[in-house]
Amino acid sequence: MSRKFKIGDRVRWNSEAGYVSGRITKVHTRDFEYKGHRRRASPEAPQYEIASDKTDHIAAHKESALTLIE
Repeated sequence: MSRKFKIGDRVRWNSEAGYVSGRITKVHTRDFEYKGHRRRASPEAPQYEIASDKTDHIAAHKESALTLIE
């Protein structure tokens, strides 16, 4: 089980409104409910909850959608 990101990492992702950045607040390695939808996650394919830097929005994304900000 190798995870690219960890809690506290600052990342960015592309949304409908352009690039958004935030900090990872949770790492999911099992399926979970998010905003009324079932999200698939596993130790091999985790999903991350991220708190936006500019708003109170919380997003959930797969590792492939995220880029680490140094």
